[in-house]
Amino acid sequence: MGRATRRAAACAAAGLLAAGLQTSTAFAAVQNRIDLTVLVVDDGGPATAAITAELASEGTPYTVVKLSDPNRPTITPAFLSDTLNGAPRAKFQGVVLPNENPFGTGSAEMTALAAYEATFGIRQIDAYTYASPGVGLNWAQNPGYIGSLDGTRGAVTTAGLAGPFDYLNGSVPFEQPEPGVSTSYGYLATPLTTLPAGASFTPLVDAPIPGSGSRGSLVGEYDHDSRKELVVTFVYNQYQQQYRLLARGFVDWLTQGIHLGYDRNYFAVHVDDLFLSDDRWDTTLKCTPGDVTCPPGSGNTDNNPIRMTPADVNTLAQWEKANGFTLDFAFNGGGSGDWESDNNTTTDPLLTAFKADAGSFRFINHTWDHPFLGCVQNVTVVPWQCTTDAGGNTAWVDQATIQSEIQQNLTWAGQQGLPIDPTELITGEHSGLLTLPQQPVDNPNLAPALTAEGIKWTGSDASREPNQRAVGSSTLTVPRYPMNVFYNAGHTNEEVDEYNWIYTSKAQGGSGICESSANSTCLPAPLNTSTGYASYIVPTQTRIDLGYVLDNDPRPNFIHQSNFAEDQIAYPVLDSILGTYKNLYAANTPIVNLRESQIGTELQQRSAWNAAVAAGQVTGYRIGGTVTVQAPSGVRVEATMPTGTIQQFLLGGSQFGTGYAGELSGWVAPGPFQGTVNLRLASAATPSAAKASSSTVNAAAGAAKKVVKAPRTTVPAGAAKPVAVGPGDTQRTRAGSLVPTGDQK
Repeated sequence: MGRATRRAAACAAAGLLAAGLQTSTAFAAVQNRIDLTVLVVDDGGPATAAITAELASEGTPYTVVKLSDPNRPTITPAFLSDTLNGAPRAKFQGVVLPNENPFGTGSAEMTALAAYEATFGIRQIDAYTYASPGVGLNWAQNPGYIGSLDGTRGAVTTAGLAGPFDYLNGSVPFEQPEPGVSTSYGYLATPLTTLPAGASFTPLVDAPIPGSGSRGSLVGEYDHDSRKELVVTFVYNQYQQQYRLLARGFVDWLTQGIHLGYDRNYFAVHVDDLFLSDDRWDTTLKCTPGDVTCPPGSGNTDNNPIRMTPADVNTLAQWEKANGFTLDFAFNGGGSGDWESDNNTTTDPLLTAFKADAGSFRFINHTWDHPFLGCVQNVTVVPWQCTTDAGGNTAWVDQATIQSEIQQNLTWAGQQGLPIDPTELITGEHSGLLTLPQQPVDNPNLAPALTAEGIKWTGSDASREPNQRAVGSSTLTVPRYPMNVFYNAGHTNEEVDEYNWIYTSKAQGGSGICESSANSTCLPAPLNTSTGYASYIVPTQTRIDLGYVLDNDPRPNFIHQSNFAEDQIAYPVLDSILGTYKNLYAANTPIVNLRESQIGTELQQRSAWNAAVAAGQVTGYRIGGTVTVQAPSGVRVEATMPTGTIQQFLLGGSQFGTGYAGELSGWVAPGPFQGTVNLRLASAATPSAAKASSSTVNAAAGAAKKVVKAPRTTVPAGAAKPVAVGPGDTQRTRAGSLVPTGDQK
């Protein structure tokens, strides 16, 4: 392009910019501006906390007003709206309340909220309330139900499937905990047959009312006085499956499908130690021979390690194709050479099998032969210690050794034709990174070695370090969840025996490890070694891992190659997770299966976005069918928009995001010569711009004055303080298991 042509193009762009600004200004002068921020009025209960957690997880900006704070702002018309550049501005696109009126009869704050919602078309969630005529429902009697909902099979109604819960298959099962532990409570009631003029109540999620042939609402839309309320008549916390299934729908309903941030269901499984042989748990010694924790003696020799066979690889490939799911294998090339040496051959049949079907799998560098890359370990004591010199200084594995372990494995993978991303790494036992309590800091030689080898992403143990962090200037961690499917178990009886040892009290014949910490969970009795895997461990691990999947959490899980050998104990857990998921979700909401570098990038972008939102550096608003978002330079914008949304550039436009759960979502940056992200909604997806009349607004405010404060609702201890589903449920105990599986290999 010549100089004159470039100048003409620049002038044309400037003209378009000016025209766009003039058009926006004129448009804003006659239409309301809706800021893309949610107002949460928090009573300290688990329901409002759950919705707040979902907003935070999605990256959706929100403002919290705590009712218990004596210095909180008063909710007034000025707090809710003002005028900006001559146009009315709604400061919040949605309102979350603990119930329909947490302020009481005649409250000026509720009056202001009602008028605001009617004026700007803002929706309100009643996070947990009693069924009553005040929310469009009959009292929960004749027919009705009040009490525990544990084990209830809720269902999304036809209206719900056509509306905010279109990503579900229809079933909303409530968790059933251990006998005697109540974790859910609610009110089942039918809609009022006679509602105020112009009002309607539409159940979106309901359940059978015990002792009757009727169904009662659990979640419904109450449309009245030019306002819409999402009425929720059961209590929940942020970890419970029934809430996790509905959480994204709550936010989408509240924001009318137009908001910053997004929610997807992720599941990735890393399989460590490929080509190595994993040591085997000894059911007599109650330890793993060869491990430093196993007592010395003639029995402390592992002569029966666990290693996959070519037949296991064929089973893997068939399983992946049948399930449409790809596993990530963290490989150690040195293990293949060791097998050849031990068997006096130059051909490793396991390597041959993987090479023949290498395109079916993803591979990650796991170092050449899995050494510990942190401090130099002194394994003559239990637990091991870091070796120190005469001056008391820690002895570290040197940089050259770390680089050699990385590079030798990469070179070997290239020779064998295994497809890899050279920027990805998982060190053996996540070593090199801090390992408490013995090694409280990273090996100082690790970061420079990773930089020298071009490593951008390295795996870490989420039970030790749940958050992504930097290792030096060029590498970020990718936290991984350890599954309670142990590396040293090839048979189900070995898995159950070790599980019993870790998670059973001394009185029950276990190690007692589980009773030495308030955050640990003990089994009430040892599991049957023949049936306990299928009857307890598989469903428990399914609930734990599915909790991560449904929590908008991209962090991967990890198990080991030994779990795909012999009894192939990995499959029952994976089949249960994927099968349960498919039963719950519609085809438009598939599991997102990312590789390590993609997960690392997702976490990195979220961190930058969340930091910008927390610092007040993000501005997003909608005027009519146009959404405008500004973020700091270099920070990509995260958003969810209706189908048909276009990103507008100075010249033309393109579809925003990718389709997921019936919407479009994704990361986006401003176009060339633009300082903001500019999105245009399809006309059918643009909320009505019709303004409520002053008489309607006054009527809404008047109705709010008459609303009586909602009756006191019941919150069982299991909802107020989440109950762990079993050993290893770190989400609900908020602390890792005392012996996380990630420490074991």
